Amino acid sequence: MCRNIHQLHNFEPPATGDEIHAAALQYVRKVAGSTKPSQANQAAFDRAVAAVAAATAELLAELVTTAPPKNREVEAIKARARAEKRYAS
Repeated sequence: MCRNIHQLHNFEPPATGDEIHAAALQYVRKVAGSTKPSQANQAAFDRAVAAVAAATAELLAELVTTAPPKNREVEAIKARARAEKRYAS
């Protein structure tokens, strides 16, 4: 899947509407194969983003876990370390 879509579940504080929308937008862009749809496809693109965002919000609200919530800053540091290792020359 797209590397720009980040895990949203089990964080403290919970994912915001903006984060959910950004993930939905990245998903729809990936599936559609374009970052900006034509005028003819804009309405369908926007409806798809809204539907994916709604489904994502519903999923996040219903997921249950016994694991302690993750810290966003700690996870970002780990991601940067993985990226440095991946892209080291």
